[in-house]
Amino acid sequence: MDACDDEHAGGLTLFVGRVRDHDGGRGVDGLDYTGHPSALARLEDVCAEVAGRHGVSALAAVHRVGTLAIGDVAVVVAAAAAHRDVAFAASRDLIDTLKQQVPIWKHQRFSDGGEEWVGTP
Repeated sequence: MDACDDEHAGGLTLFVGRVRDHDGGRGVDGLDYTGHPSALARLEDVCAEVAGRHGVSALAAVHRVGTLAIGDVAVVVAAAAAHRDVAFAASRDLIDTLKQQVPIWKHQRFSDGGEEWVGTP
């Protein structure tokens, strides 16, 4: 939240995405995130694009890579703006755009022994 510390902002939103124990009706044991070498640069570009669309005073995102267990934090998005509506809209736009455009891929391990890659090209 320090990245979005702004005394002029009346609204500060924080979204925390966690690893859940199910997906599509199947139990999930854990997952691995893999990021392309360009992921950080693309994430920075996406943050700048979203900030420009919404006029927020600050915007930040962090996405973990590596092996994560159920309940672990995978992604955090924060936005600060003069008013809460703008902060909420920017946060939603950022998480949605991040998931679509930042080259980070999820490999899910299911409790039935199956596995699945998500978000790969």
